[in-house]
Amino acid sequence: MSIHELFGGAITAIAPVNLIDASEIRQVPDTQEVLLYPDSDASIIVEVLERVQPSDYREAVKFHFDSLAHDNSATDSSVVSVDIVLNDRGDGTPAIISLSGTQKIQKFNREAVDDVQILMALYRVEQKNVDLVVTFNVPTQTETGGGLDEHGAQLVRSQFEQFTRSLKIVDFGLFA
Repeated sequence: MSIHELFGGAITAIAPVNLIDASEIRQVPDTQEVLLYPDSDASIIVEVLERVQPSDYREAVKFHFDSLAHDNSATDSSVVSVDIVLNDRGDGTPAIISLSGTQKIQKFNREAVDDVQILMALYRVEQKNVDLVVTFNVPTQTETGGGLDEHGAQLVRSQFEQFTRSLKIVDFGLFA
């Protein structure tokens, strides 16, 4: 694990050292950082989005989860839990609204449906009218064999905890 710089160093977080920057192999929007696990279909997406309407934090993170389910054309999705983790570091990074859920996703026009655990963290940067969303996509059952067993999925869940708790907004000018 090491400190990973995102958006040119405007955001930092502790992440596995072997992650692949997806922008090295495909086009990634300027509002996203996409990191790929080299040995599975798991991925991390950090996205700067316009703040959504629900002012209730729990409803806001559920809105982003539902939006992701829609974008993924999920055949089924469910929220398992939503928690709030306060930031006591005093660095200005907002509290984490953390969501755990599942989605059933049909990828690449295949008939098979993948079971994907979704770990999502929402940081509401209210003074900039921004929602910073971190999503860990953790396939647990896939037709292609890219899914993680319970041990692998647990490891990624602990990496999600470390990533989201260590995430620090270094330069709020990113959200200008």
